[in-house]
Amino acid sequence: MTETDHPSSQSKSSLDFVKVLTSVGLFILSLYTVNDYVTSRNGNDVGSERRRLSVLSSENYYVSDLKQELRDREKLFEDAKPGEIKYWFEYAGPLQKYFYRYSKSRKKADSFDGRDDSGVTSGRFSAIGGGDDYIKYFEHVVDTDSNSLDPQFNRLRDNCLKLGTAAGGTNWSFVASDKTKTHNSEAMCKVLFVLNTVGAGVGKTILWETAPPKLADTARPWQSEQASAAMHLERQLREINSMCATTQIAARLQVLTCEPIPAVWTNWMDSILVDCGGTPMSDRVLEDAINALNAGKLQQEEDKNRYSPLQIVVSSSPATADACHDMKSGFMEKRMQDLILAVPDASSDKSHPKMSHADLISSDDFDVYVGLRWSSLITVRSVYAFLQASVDLAAAASSQVEVDASLYPEFASINGPFSPFLIPSFVRMSYVSEENNKVAKWRMHGDFFHPAAWEICRDSFDATWIPHSIAASDSTSETKITSSCLGLSNDDPSSCGQWWLYMAEEQMPTSPEVYANENTIPIVRGGSNAVFMLTERHRREIVSNLICKRNHGDSSKECGEEPQAIMPLGDMESFISNFMPNTALGKQHHKTRRPGYSRPYNTEENREALRKKKKLKEQEDIEKALFDYTVYPAALMHKDATLKAARARDASMSTNEDARKESENGSFGIPQKIKSVYYDVSITKPRDPVNGWCMSMARRGLCTLYSDYLRTISPSDKGERRCLEHCGLSRDWTPIDEAGAAIST
Repeated sequence: MTETDHPSSQSKSSLDFVKVLTSVGLFILSLYTVNDYVTSRNGNDVGSERRRLSVLSSENYYVSDLKQELRDREKLFEDAKPGEIKYWFEYAGPLQKYFYRYSKSRKKADSFDGRDDSGVTSGRFSAIGGGDDYIKYFEHVVDTDSNSLDPQFNRLRDNCLKLGTAAGGTNWSFVASDKTKTHNSEAMCKVLFVLNTVGAGVGKTILWETAPPKLADTARPWQSEQASAAMHLERQLREINSMCATTQIAARLQVLTCEPIPAVWTNWMDSILVDCGGTPMSDRVLEDAINALNAGKLQQEEDKNRYSPLQIVVSSSPATADACHDMKSGFMEKRMQDLILAVPDASSDKSHPKMSHADLISSDDFDVYVGLRWSSLITVRSVYAFLQASVDLAAAASSQVEVDASLYPEFASINGPFSPFLIPSFVRMSYVSEENNKVAKWRMHGDFFHPAAWEICRDSFDATWIPHSIAASDSTSETKITSSCLGLSNDDPSSCGQWWLYMAEEQMPTSPEVYANENTIPIVRGGSNAVFMLTERHRREIVSNLICKRNHGDSSKECGEEPQAIMPLGDMESFISNFMPNTALGKQHHKTRRPGYSRPYNTEENREALRKKKKLKEQEDIEKALFDYTVYPAALMHKDATLKAARARDASMSTNEDARKESENGSFGIPQKIKSVYYDVSITKPRDPVNGWCMSMARRGLCTLYSDYLRTISPSDKGERRCLEHCGLSRDWTPIDEAGAAIST
């Protein structure tokens, strides 16, 4: 036997051979892995696309995110010490820093920390694009191949085309910001924004007489919200640009001014709207553009062919310039309404086609019209919610299921809307202002702070239940909108629907806007001149009504009812527009022009009751602040609206006459048979994780955005049924047993 034939040597050779084979296999496997990685980076990974389709077909991306939120809330309660969570306010979300004053001597901005759990889209705290949830939603839309995109992600466009012009209007093409795609407006939601810029300035100087700010993506020095209107104008332009970036909206913008503005401002605004077809700043420097304009060297043919989403409209003449600048006159509000409605002259009795001057881009047909002041914030969330609410109301109007009129008190509030022509409308809210120290002390409860309304109060609105006001997600017809309630085999056809808030009073801003509203009444009763939306279907109906009144008189019954403002309870916060300068709170209303004017005795009775209780003894400033100023936080509005709806339903079910009278008078009283599971709990008792989770989603507008998951009307639907009450979809709320405890469902 030789040395090489020794058994130990053979064993060693075999082991070395196995190691070599293993190494070769691992090396080949690594090559495949690298190749797959490189292929996926180049966008050619077929397997990746298959995985994406499998994810979409089983469960949408947001479901796991929402479930993780619930698990985080449950863990928060499990880890909290006994008694640490004392109140019903939300304890989730990031801790944010609010800068409210800048010290020149210390070269530092003062701030306090807090959580804004109101759900309102804020110019201060919300990212451009409607907030984090909407940003992620539309990023998914853009990143996913349109052929494999779930139908629910096209809902904004589909709803828009159902209520818009569909086949009418001129289509236009524009190049995306990355210059890799050319979009055509034919298959998109065409939106016209009409922007009122009266009052915009830097201090007492008109904005157009100053230089526009530099556009840079880097961090900027802190600037007071009251220092310049340019920062708010820029924010609104960037929001419009983000709408175009969704690839579902094609936007055009009319900027209304009292006199011609410098070209530097026109180019500045155009350069922000790059996703809508504007020219980026890098392609044409402003200084060069001005010099070329002065020298007459602009490429006229290029400008003629280039699509621009922007048009400056000088709305006054030398004779009317003073009235235009007078914010009490309502001059610009009237011009804004005229451009949007485009009412024909006496030679025509038709609402379509329009007869406006062809040079105005508003003379074209659009699907949606948005009128707003420079200080109001409108985002893609606002447009999405408005279109969904409009389609929901259209579904109720076109529902083929008959509801016995005698049952009306059984499913609606005792006092219903005075007009059947309902249009979703908006309310403005303002955050704490650094200009008023008193207002800073009014911020709510500890480390929280909320936006608050000053144009409405609890008496400004009522709640009503509208059967079948839930549009079906699978309705693809452009002329017919079906209701989700139609397929339900229910003995009570009125039990499927949605709770709504309708404005029982006109909104009452402070001076000078309150006088402007008297001179130019808002298009929608209970709505606002500062921010409103109409679909093309709304516009034609309103114009037909105006033509009828012109021909038959204002009191003619043949012309139908005027439109009334309404908003869905489950998506209320999406209809709150942030007043971006945030200077509205702390300003006193005129005594005869303040919210709650329909029930003036309530204010005096409450004031006298507080005096008798002596709770405000020697605190005249606090008492004055409580009654002479309107500070109505969004969270309180949601609470009042919910309790109004619950008590209205409770009163209709109860035989207690006192309960019915309390509901009619706007008092909440004690629930008799049903209650709100979220709000009919002591304020010092924290809400359980599921309750807080559902309310957080409702405030953030997810009941509408993720309707396929949260609008589970039928028991057979796959989704989250525990949040129906929070989304305003539960007619009968939560029953109470004999012991007064909520019955679990």
